[in-house]
Amino acid sequence: MVEVICDTSFLIHIANSRIKNIASFETEIGQINFIVPIVVLNELKKLSNDDKKEIRVRSTLEYIKNFKKIEIFGHFADEAILEKVKKNGGIIATMDKELKNKVKNLGGSVISIANNRIVLEK
Repeated sequence: MVEVICDTSFLIHIANSRIKNIASFETEIGQINFIVPIVVLNELKKLSNDDKKEIRVRSTLEYIKNFKKIEIFGHFADEAILEKVKKNGGIIATMDKELKNKVKNLGGSVISIANNRIVLEK
């Protein structure tokens, strides 16, 4: 089981878009277990109060309700995720270009979505 730490942008995207290769992608790298840091969950809850984002964020919160939650805390999700990668390595799922580059510079891997397909970047 490959654990993939998700950030806010990735969760919103995956919950509100149709991803074509999600089943075959899982078999390529093993079974994926998307996990949600508490700091990301808190960020989503704050965003659910934003009138422009409310519908997408609420559907995201519903989509991830059974995802495993992990104790990564901090004031900002990106900083907390980067600290985790720095200490333990791992795979991060994000749509954020800046976060992708920082994770790769720390030796981590990145899962993102391009053309409605999940891609692994190393």
